[in-house]
Amino acid sequence: MRRTDRKPSRKTAAALTAVLIGAGALTGPATAADRPADTSADTSADASARLDDGLALTPPMGFNNWNSTHCRPEFDEEMIKGVADIIVETGLKDAGYEYVNLDDCWALPERDADGKLVPDPERFPSGIAALADYVHAKGLKFGIYTSAGTMTCANDMPGALGHEYSDAQQFADWGVDYLKYDNCNNQGVDAIERYTTMRDALAATGRPIVYSICEWGQNDPWTWGADVGHLWRTTGDISDNWPSVLSIFEANVRLAEYAGPGHWNDPDMLEVGNGGMTATEYRSHFSLWSIMAAPLLIGTDLRVATDETIDILGNREVIAVDQDPLGRQATVVSSEGGRWVLTKKMSDGSRAVALFNASDTAQRIETTAAAAGLPEAPGYRMRDLWQHTTSHTAGTIAATVPAHGTALYRVRPDDGWAAYPPAVEVGATGIADAEAGTTSEVTASATNLGGTPARSVSLTITGPDGWDIQPTTATRAPRLRPGETLTTRWTLRIPEDTPPDTYEITVSATHRPSAHTTTTFTTHVLQPPPAGTSHISDLPWTREANGWGPVERDTSVGESAAGDGRPLTVGGTTYAKGLGAHAPSTVAFYAGERCTDLTAYVGVDDEVPESAGTVAFEVWADGTLLASTPTLTGADGPHPLTADVTGARHVELVVTDGGDGITSDHADWADATISCAA
Repeated sequence: MRRTDRKPSRKTAAALTAVLIGAGALTGPATAADRPADTSADTSADASARLDDGLALTPPMGFNNWNSTHCRPEFDEEMIKGVADIIVETGLKDAGYEYVNLDDCWALPERDADGKLVPDPERFPSGIAALADYVHAKGLKFGIYTSAGTMTCANDMPGALGHEYSDAQQFADWGVDYLKYDNCNNQGVDAIERYTTMRDALAATGRPIVYSICEWGQNDPWTWGADVGHLWRTTGDISDNWPSVLSIFEANVRLAEYAGPGHWNDPDMLEVGNGGMTATEYRSHFSLWSIMAAPLLIGTDLRVATDETIDILGNREVIAVDQDPLGRQATVVSSEGGRWVLTKKMSDGSRAVALFNASDTAQRIETTAAAAGLPEAPGYRMRDLWQHTTSHTAGTIAATVPAHGTALYRVRPDDGWAAYPPAVEVGATGIADAEAGTTSEVTASATNLGGTPARSVSLTITGPDGWDIQPTTATRAPRLRPGETLTTRWTLRIPEDTPPDTYEITVSATHRPSAHTTTTFTTHVLQPPPAGTSHISDLPWTREANGWGPVERDTSVGESAAGDGRPLTVGGTTYAKGLGAHAPSTVAFYAGERCTDLTAYVGVDDEVPESAGTVAFEVWADGTLLASTPTLTGADGPHPLTADVTGARHVELVVTDGGDGITSDHADWADATISCAA
């Protein structure tokens, strides 16, 4: 699926296929080979046996261009060749990435006279077979895309509905190793029937092709997908923002019982490196997908990827969790207050344990080896998969985890546990968002979780250049016995000339024998609005999240890239200033207890048909709902919204989907202003 706006209805009339063919509704000539006489869905044991083919015994790993390029001109054969080169050169191939997959927009809008798909000669002048040969020569595998409908999701190329057998053979002749089969323009034909037909068509080619069902989770594919494909999408499309990653994680994590070798839950491709999230959030994204045994398909253009992005994607210790041959998906131990604990059984008897903080503030998260599923033992070896350090614990697994962060460990009983240094948990309180020129008090701590003493323990706090961070109590202890804590206090002063932005503060503990633990926190340096009335689109934001693409300043929401929106227009009135959003959406900014009145005209942008798009708008301040609208549609026109934000420190503008799901929910905060004192 390309965007939630384009979901078709969920009609499931299996008999409609024959009607469509008879009426000529399916594009291109349909032959007897394309449609065998019996096209009914087969989910029997015999069907399951057809997928007993040794493919995808661990979650597929590779690359797909969609998240970084969509259908933009840079998607072409030179890009794909360049990505294949980089996968080899950077060591990502050796780390396990093997598929190089094309997504939508690789073909012309019309089939040829023989009903064959035609590669776009401008994008792929050498043809698809030659490109597949190039990828194969690198020791990699090649994948392609189409839809189980009459057109693909971008509506730019023919789908395979009615052409399954001929298209599958064409893919096999080109040397395709992986097929992503989407769900757009499906004409209401039963999902299981459509996807089963392509399964049989792929099998008929005799070529081993991994089969990815991209049905968006609409018909619970986890209940039937193992008989049909090797992996199935469990949700709608991912976006490069934190709310999207979090919502998809929460949907996919509950489906652990359905995953295993050769049949995987697919929470969609990776957004790591695309720029919409922090490094902490990208590490969480990668950690959560890996512990959920998800396919790992890189979604960023590796030709321009940073070293940090390559380091995240290439973390072999995390990849080993995803690729463990036992094939278990993590289960939830606990999730109270946004403090998630996940555990995954590994083939060597260890457990991968994730401590995931879904909340917006740092939190301490704790579990035990027993709760993670490990047997009772005097001690356990604990490997930190991001810091690449090994320590031991007497049984407690704990960390202070930054907002949206994940601590990921591999834990096992070990008779030689005492040979490793004790695990020391590092925590801090008081690191908070603040204005430039202010001073705050910070408390940092180090706790010995091991079964032997930690000696010569020392705590340090570091921040950006020029920040004044000084201890006010002792920062060292000669030893910490098991269970003991060293607590220190510090002052942190932010220079007055510090520009508004997000900054990192690192708390580290060192101890003997030769061990260290580091936790990185983020803080916003805040700038209150100027005196008078300001447009909210002109203010710095502390947080922005959007259901599709970024929130736009002074235009409607566009596609996936920033700056591609159109004039804000609600009910026939065009506004020069405002915010263009797409539900679910949040824009947060700092008011600094200086402001009083917030006003806006809100509604569904006129670019959406009146019959689509239902949203509701809310204004929150410091966790309290101050104002809201009823559910609005495109027929309602601009709706005035005001809120008294007197005394508020932080203000949030929120858009919900109106309670009916996300369908063309383009939401405008037109002429949104706030009045503040000096």
